[in-house]
Amino acid sequence: MTRYALRAASVAAALGLWQLLTSLNVDLWLRFSQFPTVADVARTFADRLAGDDYWTDLTDSLTRIVTGFLLAAVVGVATGVLVARSRLAEDLLGPVLEVVRPIPAIALVPVAILLFPSNEQGIVFITFTAAFFPVMVSTRHAVRALAPGWEEAVRTMGGGRWRILASVVLPGALPGIFGGLSVGLGVSWICVISAEMISGQYGVGYRTWQDYTVVDYPGVFVGMATIGVLGWATSTAVELLGRRLTRWLPRTSYVPAGRPRTAGLRTAAAVRRPPEPAASAAGTGTEPEGARDEHLV
Repeated sequence: MTRYALRAASVAAALGLWQLLTSLNVDLWLRFSQFPTVADVARTFADRLAGDDYWTDLTDSLTRIVTGFLLAAVVGVATGVLVARSRLAEDLLGPVLEVVRPIPAIALVPVAILLFPSNEQGIVFITFTAAFFPVMVSTRHAVRALAPGWEEAVRTMGGGRWRILASVVLPGALPGIFGGLSVGLGVSWICVISAEMISGQYGVGYRTWQDYTVVDYPGVFVGMATIGVLGWATSTAVELLGRRLTRWLPRTSYVPAGRPRTAGLRTAAAVRRPPEPAASAAGTGTEPEGARDEHLV
């Protein structure tokens, strides 16, 4: 509860500082007199909530981001595993991917306009491209970093290629995959908002740009706050899903004194042999071997 209170206090302090600087029209180097106050933004936000356009924009942006991101997650993970596991795939796909990867996704807006028959499909394509490369690269590195002994153990027990993929490759690469998903989701939000500003008809980005063109600065800040909340909510959902699927990993917690503590982790030596009696340890002035192993961990 203390941590949540500190987080709420930090947000309240930031909003209070914003209200103070804008209400006093502070102009030192940064021109806060041009900014709307927190009260102005709150009133505009309340008016938007009462209308239908705000919810239409919200639904359109979420539909675009979810569609493009899910496609990028599936295709990115499959491509990353394929390139990491197959030399032929790496030779065929690797050069093309590495040439296209440095191109910003938002720079592909003209290509999307020419390639797809509707703006909606073009925006989904931009969102997909933005998330695809972080997911693909993270998956590729995670698969290549797997210990070869795990795969050899499965082969020794008679497991085939698909068994290795399901039991070793995908579970072992999950932490890296979800790292790429988190990065890809953030980049997707940046690109989908930019694409809506350029070629969209509805959406949070489109509405924010329209407010800017008509000099409705409180409306601009309402759009920015909406984008921030949506990005935080979707990133939190991905993070929670990643924790759920990787709950078998050891979690490190920290005691108040600052010493790391790993819960539920026992060494193989401690499992194989029982600890020595405390009397013998006290008599010799040394710790039992199991206790020494636990201390090292």
